[in-house]
Amino acid sequence: MSLSLPGTYNRRMTEVLRQIHARAVTAAARGTVASYIPALSLADPGALGLAVVDADGCTCAAGDSGTRFTVQSISKVLALAYVMTERGEDAVFSRVGKEPTGDPFNSIIRLETSAGQKPFNPLINAGAIVVSSLMPGSTPAEAIGGFLAFTGRLLGRSDVSLDESVYASEKATAARNRSIAWFLKELGLVPADVEDTLDVYFRQCAVLVDAVDLARIGAELSLDGVDPVSGARVLDARTARVCKSLMVTCGLYDGSGEFAVDVGVPAKSGVGGGILATVRDRMGIGVYGPALDAHGNSAAGLEALRLLSAELDLRVL
Repeated sequence: MSLSLPGTYNRRMTEVLRQIHARAVTAAARGTVASYIPALSLADPGALGLAVVDADGCTCAAGDSGTRFTVQSISKVLALAYVMTERGEDAVFSRVGKEPTGDPFNSIIRLETSAGQKPFNPLINAGAIVVSSLMPGSTPAEAIGGFLAFTGRLLGRSDVSLDESVYASEKATAARNRSIAWFLKELGLVPADVEDTLDVYFRQCAVLVDAVDLARIGAELSLDGVDPVSGARVLDARTARVCKSLMVTCGLYDGSGEFAVDVGVPAKSGVGGGILATVRDRMGIGVYGPALDAHGNSAAGLEALRLLSAELDLRVL
């Protein structure tokens, strides 16, 4: 798109998003909302929201872009960035690897069978639980308080909160995550109390965002840690690059390879229906569509990103 005036750009981009929304929203019928966390099953399966924040800080949106939903596994990127900021890169990667697995996000088998006996990366549940255990704070309240403040700095607001009903629902149905966490404890990878660590993990997953929030974070990652809205540096450049690299290889669970081929940008999904995507030096993209495919990724959201990548030539891979 070659446009000279900001107003013209915003109108054109908004129209592109509206057209893509109209084409992609039908793909929601191919998915189903998550039910293993009962509170997530209440979402509207036909919803789809799209938002873009570009390198100049301009925001454009379409559809259900203002609908708030829980960030779920997208929080793994935020938690990784937070712990790297507070404790350093070595604190994370001495306990967690940097490799994709090809397994479902909640798999435990690699912990037992791999020679290193540590989670393959921070974007699967096992790795994310380790990262959560490293958050600063002597209590879960202090740890999640610091995480919420960090997330607020990325979003440019101080009112970041979480959905208590989703948190409670996830905590009550988390047998597999408890199994993973206790096995990690046995391996010496979780330094904190297991139940305290899980409490932090469940709370970070229940943080409320909308598609515009995700797009702003994506824009910050695209600019290696600079917020295009405020002009402030909110992340160290190295931290932003590590997060983006892992998003390319591990960001969409065991559908990451297919997404890299079809869309070709770093992204991270969550079972709440969100997808955070980032295009180097150009824009961040936020998507919301709670009907999920077999991998746990937003069905309509994936279709929207595929169409947007083709329309705007976004591929970086």
